[in-house]
Amino acid sequence: MKDYLIKALAYDGQVRAYVAATTNTVGEAQRLHGTWPTASAALGRTMTAGLMLGAMLKDEEKITIKIDGQGPIGVIMVDVNAQGEVRGYVTNPQTHLALNKLGKLDVGGAVGTDGTLRVVKDIGMRDYFTGQVPLVSGEIAEDFTYYLATSEQIPSSVGLGVLVNTDNSIQAAGGFMIQMLPGATEQTINAIEERLKTIAPVSSMIQEGLKPEEILEKLLDSNNVQVLDKMEVCFKCPCSKERIASALVSLGPEEINKIIEEDGQAEAVCHFCNNKYLFDRQELQQLLN
Repeated sequence: MKDYLIKALAYDGQVRAYVAATTNTVGEAQRLHGTWPTASAALGRTMTAGLMLGAMLKDEEKITIKIDGQGPIGVIMVDVNAQGEVRGYVTNPQTHLALNKLGKLDVGGAVGTDGTLRVVKDIGMRDYFTGQVPLVSGEIAEDFTYYLATSEQIPSSVGLGVLVNTDNSIQAAGGFMIQMLPGATEQTINAIEERLKTIAPVSSMIQEGLKPEEILEKLLDSNNVQVLDKMEVCFKCPCSKERIASALVSLGPEEINKIIEEDGQAEAVCHFCNNKYLFDRQELQQLLN
């Protein structure tokens, strides 16, 4: 089954909700970067949250997420657009810690809490819109919940999960984002809070084969849900040799000459997808010309 995301309204327009199944998407990131379980969970949770934030965008708008909690995993970077395409990486992909007290992957320990969650929105204008909050727990879902409430002024509940197989591949991944819209009553808020107390982890529901629509019904009660949109999501990096060539040209003739004389070739690696691009002496000379 292809990964996809749904957007819905509930409780007569008082609530907006997103649910995403991202097993293949996170699996591709794991394959490209060779991430170990704790790093896979941290990156996968961030990518899933990014896709749900991206579902709020329009046309060519984009979002960049940076999480830096000063933990052993280093920095988490994620880019996402309005078409459901996401890419991401962590500084130290081979990071894995012992399970936490709850017997789960210690994402908070790997990410750390001495830092920030930063979201930069590119809406196609000259200026960028940036929101930044201190990390609450490093567990990612709680940090995005705090970001939405503080920076976006939207009371929300975010759930994110990644299950990892013993061979480091991804067994299940996904998430949900529930947002209270203006006019939401205390009765509605209380009803949702009670349901969230008894709900199974989102990754477990995906592992059991539940689709986003079925997860949404468990979250909000099938009688209250109106699905508005469904969008396929995937890992996709727009890097290319042409883009790397443009970056090399921007170094200037002196630097390109230096590369030709000292190395005779240049190799560039994309941080987001690990693709390597090699430029031999003749290609560098063409760029110089």
